[in-house]
Amino acid sequence: MPVANVFEAAGGEDTFRLLVERFYARVATDPVLRPVYPEADLSGAAERLTLFLIQYWGGPNTYSEQRGHPRLRMRHHPFVIGQRERDAWLAAMTAAVDSLDVTPNVRKALLDYFETASTAMINSDMEAGHPHLPSPSEGEGI
Repeated sequence: MPVANVFEAAGGEDTFRLLVERFYARVATDPVLRPVYPEADLSGAAERLTLFLIQYWGGPNTYSEQRGHPRLRMRHHPFVIGQRERDAWLAAMTAAVDSLDVTPNVRKALLDYFETASTAMINSDMEAGHPHLPSPSEGEGI
């Protein structure tokens, strides 16, 4: 029987909760990533990312019911995200994905999305010596 979406193919909510748990375990000790997450307790950020990923990949729409449209660029604007932060984020997420027992097709779908999405969140060119930030807006990370 064919699987309707990546959410189901990955194993549902439990798989996405495990993915995010393993990702944030890396964030908590990463010297590049940890400063991007100002909350002392990462559980709020973890829950937001979990609900977003569940919804994005075909699960329940709880994220939008609780927080509205994802607006990823706007929600990440307050945080300086350069190539270095993006690369560290993608490395942590890739390791988390690789720790899961998912099919090669699910792994590829997840990693393709995370590569594209993490690149889209770059809002600073600190390597050139000056930030290029969009205009201010309210919001918090996913």
